[in-house]
Amino acid sequence: MIKIEFSLAVALYLILTTCIILLALVFKNRKEPKQFSSEKNFLWQCSICTYVYIDSRYTSMSQCPRCGSYNKKDGVVTSS
Repeated sequence: MIKIEFSLAVALYLILTTCIILLALVFKNRKEPKQFSSEKNFLWQCSICTYVYIDSRYTSMSQCPRCGSYNKKDGVVTSS
C-alpha cells in the first residue's frame, strides 16, 4: 500500500480539481466555426446555368461563379 501524507493528498486533490475546472471552462468557451447564413438574401440561383451559390455581399446584382453571368435580386432562391 502506498503511504501518503494528509496534506499532500489535499494538495493533489485541489490541484486536480482546479485543472479540471479550468479545462472545462476553456473547452466551453471555444468558438465554433462560423456558419453560413441560410437567409434568402445570401442564396442565389443563376438564371443561366441554375447553379445555387452563396454571395454574402448583399447587393442587387451578383455574378455566378460557375458561368460568370450576372443575376438580379429576383433570382434569389427562397429558403424552405
